[in-house]
Amino acid sequence: MYPTLYRRRIIPDECVELKDDEILHMDDKVLVTKWKTLKPRKDFHHGLSLYLFEEGIKVSKFLREDGSLYYWYCDVVEYEKNEADNKLIITDLLVDITIDADDRLNVLDVDELGEAYDKGLISDEQFHTSVSRLGKLLNSVHKGTFKEYTDRINEYA
Repeated sequence: MYPTLYRRRIIPDECVELKDDEILHMDDKVLVTKWKTLKPRKDFHHGLSLYLFEEGIKVSKFLREDGSLYYWYCDVVEYEKNEADNKLIITDLLVDITIDADDRLNVLDVDELGEAYDKGLISDEQFHTSVSRLGKLLNSVHKGTFKEYTDRINEYA
């Protein structure tokens, strides 16, 4: 039986059950879900997410209502599996990158990472983990290995 999924954010402090996400695949290393936006949006409508447990990242394919690519969205995260309650809590470690359909890359929320660290909302370890994982994500884009993630998601599209 698949676990109940939760997304925990640090800023703002919230933990939300992803009750409408559909799990397409899960094993010890990855989780693949498909989802619709929690609130209606004009820019994108639905998508797929690839959760990579060992890498501590989530790569999502955001799609418009017509199924065309809006962008790739990559979260730096940490995972907490609670076997007793059959829960998987995905904590967003704030920094993200997006890659749009024209391959333009944007780094997001580095300021929030600094704010969370300064306010003691995250530990030294979480801060360093977030920066390290961000660096690995950026390197995968620049070296061309990011395609391995997109290919894996596209298997479920």
